[in-house]
Amino acid sequence: MTISRAVNEWFEEHGRDLPWREPGFTAWGTLVSEIMLQQTQVARVIPRLAQWLERWPTPADLAASPPGDAVRAWDRLGYPRRALALHAAATAISERHGGVVPEDVDELLALPGVGDYTARAVAVFAYGHRHPVVDTNVRRVIARAVDGKAQAGPPSTRRDLAAMDALLPADDAAARITNAAVMELGAIVCTARSPLCEACPIAAQCAWRAAGYPEYDGPKVRTQARFEGSDRQVRGLIMREVRAADVPVTPAEIAGLWADAGQRERALAGLLRDGLLVQVDGGYELP
Repeated sequence: MTISRAVNEWFEEHGRDLPWREPGFTAWGTLVSEIMLQQTQVARVIPRLAQWLERWPTPADLAASPPGDAVRAWDRLGYPRRALALHAAATAISERHGGVVPEDVDELLALPGVGDYTARAVAVFAYGHRHPVVDTNVRRVIARAVDGKAQAGPPSTRRDLAAMDALLPADDAAARITNAAVMELGAIVCTARSPLCEACPIAAQCAWRAAGYPEYDGPKVRTQARFEGSDRQVRGLIMREVRAADVPVTPAEIAGLWADAGQRERALAGLLRDGLLVQVDGGYELP
């Protein structure tokens, strides 16, 4: 049995019941969910996605709101620049595409904040086109099952897309399922630290398992810097204060959030530069 057929059959029985997999889920909902899911856990995204789509069920609805509303609604999903990018994408969809999320990968890539993964995910999961969709989970499954390595090593868009494309069946509908199934397999079975090989539908075909689970000896993979004490933490504290305020937050209030003045000013300057805050009347508020 091919890898695609095995994972597709497994996915039909074991795939999680997630809102973006429901029949009739919109392309706009798919775009929003994919951007929310970037570096954010599924459990945190689900309630926020429902609230977002209830408030802004179409790109035009979001485009008609100030970008600050999007940042405030983003709340604690992390990386609030994604909220600004999504607002900009909604505006572009409304202005360039008549309010309809495009289905062509190149047109999707032209939207603000939409990268290669998101463009392909929307084209595949919302519109059913045949493209490889590659995330961290997919890369790990391919590294183990096909290449016999414990982890994938540094990413390479060209190489990673070619590797996933080689697994996809020719049929568009089956390829769509394979994309979702391999991603799901990496998320809940072939996990980074504790893979559940006894529950894996492709265990018998896994090159890593057949080789005796050798340790990874490839190039070092860059890991994210520690959050505690980082500029990201300071940015988050400032954003939380501003989101919760009905009036501009004063410099004195921001000064009370973090003792290190240099780090605090650096974080504040970054938020202003990214357009997440604006300076008004001697204070700071959302755009």
